[in-house]
Amino acid sequence: MSKVLEAIRQEQLKKVAIPEFSIGDAVRVHVKIKEGDKERVQVFAGTVIARDGHSATETFTVRRISYGEGVERIFPICSPSVAKVEVEKSVRVRRAKLYYLRSRTGKATKLDDETEPTKKPIVAAKV
Repeated sequence: MSKVLEAIRQEQLKKVAIPEFSIGDAVRVHVKIKEGDKERVQVFAGTVIARDGHSATETFTVRRISYGEGVERIFPICSPSVAKVEVEKSVRVRRAKLYYLRSRTGKATKLDDETEPTKKPIVAAKV
């Protein structure tokens, strides 16, 4: 039974490699949109606030502010509608989910540009 489930999972996995990104990163998600018989690519740029699931069922949530309103979209990683994901900026955060950004507005929604934790040098006291 597990061989059958593994075969189905492998079939559903995306063939194109998705770059490594984590919570707090600013990303640009290229989404394929079908309008009638035409297909175009639309870009949704924002901050990754959550990742859920694993393997073929993994999803990530991207949030951005558009005309003063917060807009969130949930994308399946292995979806054929996701053409590619570009990482614009990596940010180190200390939370697994950034849902607290939903209550913030303006510049308060920006995350620090720090990619590595800053360590202050230890200075010996003069006696």
